[in-house]
Amino acid sequence: MTHKTKGIVLRTIKYGETSVVVTIFTELFGIQTYMVNGVRSSKKSSAKASHFQAGSILDMIVYHNDLKTMHRIKEFKWAYLYEHILSNVIKNSIALYMVELINKSLKQPEQNTKLFYFCEDALMQLDTASKTVTANFALYFTLHLTHFFGFRMNDDHDEEHSILDLEEGTFVQEQPTHPNFIDGEQALLTSQLLKVMQPYELEELKLNHETRRKLLYRYQDYYALHIHDFGLMKTLPILHEVLSEA
Repeated sequence: MTHKTKGIVLRTIKYGETSVVVTIFTELFGIQTYMVNGVRSSKKSSAKASHFQAGSILDMIVYHNDLKTMHRIKEFKWAYLYEHILSNVIKNSIALYMVELINKSLKQPEQNTKLFYFCEDALMQLDTASKTVTANFALYFTLHLTHFFGFRMNDDHDEEHSILDLEEGTFVQEQPTHPNFIDGEQALLTSQLLKVMQPYELEELKLNHETRRKLLYRYQDYYALHIHDFGLMKTLPILHEVLSEA
């Protein structure tokens, strides 16, 4: 049976001489794997292959069977054609980081339309974002993505509760006995980032590269504490290198 669905491309692996195996976060079925034949055999096919770059947002008609782990795509086209993400090195690096974070966080092929729409909107917002918003975008996305996986940090920071316990995801009065916490300026900035509801509000946050680097590594620790086998982000060192040269 065929279904019409949107999808965000998360990962593409070459298969044989002309095909690819694509991991896609779909609007209807959550994360799914598709075999796509004949997209690497000619110049015309190469244009089709460009649709399967990580972060691409597609409109698709797919064959789906709950009993199968790999499916096929009948038709595909751009649902949103980026103006900057595929050509701008900084925005592309952030998009690849976002895609990896989604891929590492999604464990089961279950429908999650609210999460899909959040990720789709975030990628489109990044595409048109200003320079300052772009620089802070990875922080915003990393913090707000946690809401959909059930371990969002509680924004209860005040003068008395100024230490962020990463194991509990809440601000506390006393330093925890374990090493997984954030305090000082980093805790305050995290509280400010949690209050940001729309990306354009990031314009007001003036952070330097080193502060962003430290925060993103601590947020990586937070994910690792709450998602089994999360591991390390491969795109994170690349992202920091690109942003440091911006």
